[in-house]
Amino acid sequence: MSLSFRVGSRLPTLLLLLVPLLYGGFLAGQEWRFRQALGHDLPALADSPVAPVRDVPNVQAVATVLGLVPAGAQAPSAEPITLQASFVADQGLSRALLADAAGPRIYQVGERLPGGSVLRRVETSHVTLWRNGREERLALQPAAKPLLRQLDPEDGRQAAIHSSQYLRPVAGQLE
Repeated sequence: MSLSFRVGSRLPTLLLLLVPLLYGGFLAGQEWRFRQALGHDLPALADSPVAPVRDVPNVQAVATVLGLVPAGAQAPSAEPITLQASFVADQGLSRALLADAAGPRIYQVGERLPGGSVLRRVETSHVTLWRNGREERLALQPAAKPLLRQLDPEDGRQAAIHSSQYLRPVAGQLE
């Protein structure tokens, strides 16, 4: 059995329009039935158990564990050492030059010092030590005599006048 259409027939055009319309109606009916069934199958919500309220943690204890202290809250160090220089670098590579009775030595962060404390942090102007369960601060000792001094304006003029005696132009060819 073969089905053939004439070239001038409107049946193929009518089928091309009717099939998508019928399929769209079928899908719309399926969606309507699904939404109707969805409204009937809602489970009743039971009262959820209330979670117990936890006590607020001791903020000071958490801050101490994390190494956080208020600015200026560190006690001065009782270690018999002096900080002579600090070398600050990234990623825990900082070091400090500390001097005690035996002489100066470079310590790395995390090393134990001769007095029993541990070098915890190295900053540009001080180091932080961990001793007897608390942080102590050891400040950089200022130099007794400054390496550079500021010149007065008249000192600058005298230096300019006398500088010509050391740098003299030379006439002739250089050998």
